[in-house]
Order: sequence, then C-alpha cells, then structure tokens
Amino acid sequence: MRLIVFFDLPSVTKKDLMEYRRFRKFLIKNGFIMMQESVYSRLVLNNNSTKLLKNQLKKNLPSAGLVQVMQITEKQFNDIEYLIGKGQCKIIDSMDRVVQI
Repeated sequence: MRLIVFFDLPSVTKKDLMEYRRFRKFLIKNGFIMMQESVYSRLVLNNNSTKLLKNQLKKNLPSAGLVQVMQITEKQFNDIEYLIGKGQCKIIDSMDRVVQI
C-alpha cells in the first residue's frame, strides 16, 4: 500500500515558512518521497503501520493550510499514467528489506 500526502500551506510570513519547512522535513525523515511539489508518497506494509503513520502525521500538522492523505494499493500506484514528464527514477523505493546478521 501507499500513503500519499497532499498539502497546500501558506508561505506569507516567516512563521509560515518555518512551519512549511518543519512539515516537509518531517515527511522526508519518515520515509516519504517527493512525487512533485507538495505531493509526497510512502510505501507502507500493512494497516497497522498505516494507522501509526497517520497518527504521527496528525501530531506534526502545521497550524494552517490544507493537508490531505490518501491510501492506495501498490497496483493503483503503479497504474499512474504520466501525461507529460516522467517519474523520479533515481530514488530507490521498494519493499525489499535488508537483513544483517
């Protein structure tokens, strides 16, 4: 499954910009990758991890603006059709896990 976060945050005052940067850094720190400006996605393994991640998002919301989250299957994500441009291919984004013994 994938979680996709869409956001539109104000950027008028210094406080707005600080909250925007803080929220964006939170997303990146928690494994989200940028699909395009203000649209980030992350691979999630199951419904429990989805609930946990949504709760973390709610705790780190900026004070103003619009933040939306959508959960889709990996099949739906792979069916995204690029009408112009192309997806980011330099970011490794897979479900493979590394196990070190």
